[in-house]
Amino acid sequence: MTPGKDTEEKRQHSTPYIPYSHYECRLPESFMNVPMHWHSEFEINYITNGRGEFICGTQKFEAREGDILILPPNMLHSAYPCKDSELLYHALVFHPALLGNAGSDRSSVEYIRPIVNGTVQIDVRIHPGTPNYDHIKAATEQIFACVQGNCVQMDLLLKSELLKLFWLLQDSGNIILQKTGGTGYHELIRPALEYMAANYQEELTVEQLACLVHLSKSHFMKCFKQTVGVGAMEHLTQLRITAACEALTTTQDKISDISYRCGYSNLSNFNRQFLKKVGCSPNEYRKRSL
Repeated sequence: MTPGKDTEEKRQHSTPYIPYSHYECRLPESFMNVPMHWHSEFEINYITNGRGEFICGTQKFEAREGDILILPPNMLHSAYPCKDSELLYHALVFHPALLGNAGSDRSSVEYIRPIVNGTVQIDVRIHPGTPNYDHIKAATEQIFACVQGNCVQMDLLLKSELLKLFWLLQDSGNIILQKTGGTGYHELIRPALEYMAANYQEELTVEQLACLVHLSKSHFMKCFKQTVGVGAMEHLTQLRITAACEALTTTQDKISDISYRCGYSNLSNFNRQFLKKVGCSPNEYRKRSL
């Protein structure tokens, strides 16, 4: 199932002129976690320090330094640092056009396009025990060197290295797998996740979300926890606090106004939840970001 554009992650990662974005992610220093979300671009994560818990589609695993994660378009994914460990990773989010998915040649039609539209599945986690790991790691490091170079000449090399990476994935023999039958819980609760991402400012209940996806309350709670790793109300809190963190660092708005926009009608409750999740008050968090 491909979700609707109105509930897609709002951040624009690519433009026709520069079809990618690069992020250096430090959890929990930059932000406490990456809540469950999706976007229409590919994403490559390269873990450079620490450990983190990732949920990518139906897979849940701990990734550590040296691991490479390959996320196809529209895959639900989230990231959390492990207890007592920071997580540092580089993320490249890029448009499928960089792989030539719109082409009519046989490699585009028979290999790239099926990855984009989800008719084949990528085994997300690449680790030192994966076949061709050393070559895949070298290509990944070259890819991130290209995006950090951030110029026309490096963009040309970036295309070449991305195609090389996906050739290596195919050549490894156990990276590209045919999709098996069944949609899994992640497809059942995707509409609820989309609705929460678009309406986290509103009063939402488990009953309301369960009704949205036509499940009983108890079955919805089970599906949600198994897919996302936390309960629905905990996920809602994460969405709200993450939005508040971004507003605190990108605007000079009053904390009370930010609190209200993020779904908290009671400022004391917002401050309490923020301290619990982030480890400091909203005012202290804003001062740290200056």
